This record gives sequence, C-alpha cells and structure tokens, in this order.
Amino acid sequence: MSDFPIFTYPTRVLLDADQTRLLDAYAELHGRAERVLFAAWCAGQIPGKLKPEFQRRFDLTARQFNAVRVGLEGKINSIKERRPELIAEAEIRLKKAEKTVAMIEKRDPGSNKLHQKKRRVQTLRSRIGALKKDHQHGAVRLCFGSKKLFRAQFDLKANSYDSHQEWATDWRKARSGQFFVLGSQDETAGNQTCQAMVAADGSLTLQLRLPDALVKDGKYLMMNGVRFAYGHDVIVAALQSSRVIQSQTKHGKPAKKRIGTAISYRFLRDEKGWRVFASVEAQPVAQVSHKMLGAFGVDVNADHFAVAETDHFGNLIDTCRIELPLAGKTTDQSKALIGDAAVLIAKMAKDAGKPVIIEQLNFQKKKAELEAVDPRQAKMISSFACNKVASSIKAACFRAGVEVIEVNPAYTSVIGAVEHAQKRGISVHQGAAYAIARRGLGLSERPTERKVATPVRNGGHVTFDLPVRNRSKHVWSFWSNVRTRLKAAHKEHYRCGLHKVDPPPLRQSSPALGATGSITAQFRDANRLPHCSGDVLEDVPY
Repeated sequence: MSDFPIFTYPTRVLLDADQTRLLDAYAELHGRAERVLFAAWCAGQIPGKLKPEFQRRFDLTARQFNAVRVGLEGKINSIKERRPELIAEAEIRLKKAEKTVAMIEKRDPGSNKLHQKKRRVQTLRSRIGALKKDHQHGAVRLCFGSKKLFRAQFDLKANSYDSHQEWATDWRKARSGQFFVLGSQDETAGNQTCQAMVAADGSLTLQLRLPDALVKDGKYLMMNGVRFAYGHDVIVAALQSSRVIQSQTKHGKPAKKRIGTAISYRFLRDEKGWRVFASVEAQPVAQVSHKMLGAFGVDVNADHFAVAETDHFGNLIDTCRIELPLAGKTTDQSKALIGDAAVLIAKMAKDAGKPVIIEQLNFQKKKAELEAVDPRQAKMISSFACNKVASSIKAACFRAGVEVIEVNPAYTSVIGAVEHAQKRGISVHQGAAYAIARRGLGLSERPTERKVATPVRNGGHVTFDLPVRNRSKHVWSFWSNVRTRLKAAHKEHYRCGLHKVDPPPLRQSSPALGATGSITAQFRDANRLPHCSGDVLEDVPY
C-alpha cells in the first residue's frame, strides 16, 4: 500500500434525459447488488467467493463486482473501527449523566428534570450494552438509505410527507443514489470500467462501461465536456502517466505490462443532477521545510486557529489569528472554511521554509461532555468539524511540500496561559500555539518564574504561586499541578464576581499586562572593562 495520500476532486456532469436514465439504472442495480451482498455477508458467506454467482445474477462484469465488494467492505470496516470510539464516548456521557442525576437528587429530588435525566441514563446504558455486544460478536448494523429517512415513515406529517407512497419513492431513490467504479494502476487510463480521455480543448470525455444487464443500444455511455474546477491538471497528469513496459512472467517469458496511476470514480446523485468524484493518488512533492529554520505552531479552537512562528532557537517571531466561524454553517461551508484556513497556514509555512506543528486532535471527549458545559461553548464544539481539521492541514501542507509534525497536546493550553501569554503580550490560545511549536522543536517546558499572572476574558488577570517542582518526576507532573491551581484561581475570580466588572485602570507608570517596552536595566557584565582596542568595539556581537 502506498504511503501517499489519496485526493478526491468533484465536478458536475451535464447529461441529457437518456444519459440520466442510464446512470439511474446503473445506480439502482449497483445498490441492489450491494444490499444482497451485505445480506450474504451477514449470513456468514465470504463476499470474494460469491463473484461468479453475482456476475450471473446481476449481469455484472468482474470489475464491476469488485467495485461493489470493495465499497461494501469499506463501509463494514469503517463501522468496526468507529465502534470502540462510540463506546468510549457513550461511557463518558453516561458518567456525566450519572453525576448530574446525583446532583439533582440532592437539590430537587421531585423535579421533572430528574426524571428526564434518569431516562437519559437508562438509554445510555442500553446503548452501551448493545454496542459492546455487537463488538464482541463482530456484528455490523448498516442501513442503506440512512436511519433518519427510514424513521421518517413513522411520522409522515412531521417529515412533510402526504402519503407513505411518497416516502417510499424518496426511500428507493436514496438507496440507489450512487455507485463506485474501482480503478487500478495496471489498467488503461487507470480504470477499466470508466476511462477518461483528454479532448482537443483540454476537457475530459468519460467512457463508462455499462453492466451487461443495461446493454441495449451500446456497451458504453459517453459523457463529454467534463472539467474539474480543482485538480483537473492532476487528473490529466495521472492519465498521461499510463504506459506499457517490457516485463517477464513467472516462468521467465517476455511479456508486456501496463503501469500508471489508478483513478477511481464515484457517481453521486443530488437535487441538481449527477456529480463525479475522481480519486487519484497524490504524487510526491519535494520538501521545502526544515526544522533548523524554526516552526509554525497551530492551536486548533472551535472558532479560530491560533498560529505562532518561532526561529530555530524557539524564540517567538510572530503570531496571528485565523477566524473560523463554523457555527450555523452547512457541512460544505465548514469544509470550505477549514480548507481555506489550512491553505493559508501551508502558504505561510512554505514561504518561511518551516514545518507546521499541530496537536494530535481528539475532540471526542469534548463532544461527549456537551451536556455539562456552557451552552455557547457546546454549540461551537458541536458544529466544529474536528475530523476535517487535521486532514485538511496535512493535505494542504503535502501539496506545498511542508512537513507536518504531530505532538502530544498535554498541558499546552496551561503552558501557553501561564508561561507565555503575559510575558509576550499574546492571547492564551496564541501562547498555546507557541508551546506547541516549541514542543515540536524538542525544547524545554520548564517554568521560569515562581509567581505568574494569567489574563482573563474581561481584560484583567489572576495571580497565583506556582507549585514546587519535583525534579525526580516528569515535567508534565508539574504542569498537572499548575493546571489545578489555575482552575482554582479562575473559579475564585468567577465566584467573587470580578468577571462581570471592568478591571481597574493601570497607572501611567505601569505597562499594560503583556505589553512590550524598553528594558531599563543593564545587561550582566555591562560595567566590565573591555580587553580589546576601542576601534573594534563596534564589531563585538554583544
């Protein structure tokens, strides 16, 4: 398996009525074969051994059956890989719900809220039990057409349906709204079933091999004038990489072999018509970033990216904030915003020749704790497309030739708030980005002061003493104790009501918290007599 990522480029194809009818029939046949193959898999049969039977039953070519099998196996594997995470998230939610029930029982034992929370606890326990049972027996529950649409038939009016027949029409359309065409590097144009050809005007012509069950007027469906808004040059280069070379069989006889780049296609129907998604393996890009020049640290937040640039010594050069207003946006809009931000980060890193340092993102625990956090924060986290952030940054940096380094996110926010925010006049999130960059460079995280002041949202600050560090333990043990004290200081600040009032104005002689200014103290050894001639003092690099 290649180490290079797979990039997918979408476009829309313009079809007439006959072409649309053929694609609809292809998708219906593909979906029916996929559902029957899934039923056979649930019955204990091996999908690979059912190939001759399915070819005869559905009039499919061997390559078309392989596409059905590979697509189904991908769905099954994704469910199996995701299930342990779902169990862990449900257990976190259960733990939070049980704490909430215990708290409400003490304060208001007869309230309706307590009854609803107890129902929530029982629902979570049943869900966890079912997930663990399926995971133990290797069972997979897959609904073709989506569970949401399936449940809509039980309340037609609430889901804008006048009759069950109207719902059934949408249900059948949803179950046959796409099909997959599998590619291979040893096939012409990277795909045997759907071959793209470059026209004189630079556009592509897609030649789709129809299943034998649909062959009446011809074996192929031609789609002309196909252009990809993004990645068109990449697809053309992949098509031109296909060539025939001299090879040998296992018996040593001369033979010809085709090599190139595999191109897989997925046809998807939406409200406007049919779309095509072409998946191509990325070509290697020369790396232009080096850690010896410094790094860019990126702190990912629900509404923005905080970026900090350092030199090779780990000194802070610059910081910036990239807004990410995802609340209320659709999935496509969120993807576009995240992609634009990732491209901007990759461009800054490429221009500076420095790698990008990011955290090993995991927002599952945060999303599982939505019931116990502030509603505003819960809304931001729930709308945050966290699974797209890391992949978007990696993809953009890969195209730009920039190295991406992932580090452990432990205590980076605490280090940024305590160690960097006040000293350098930056925000807490930018301080966390600075801590991430320094960790990626392998630099020290030890504290430099005994008493610290960290900023708060209303412009003030909280001050507390750092704990004594036990040097026989890891430095993260120290930062764990610092986090405990920082939380206590913030809670006391909130309890006193200081978060609602403006901070007192600073004296004219006092600099603002975190502001930079001139240093009046002399450097160490400033009064020592120089041991060199006076005419060379200007060249001494103090």
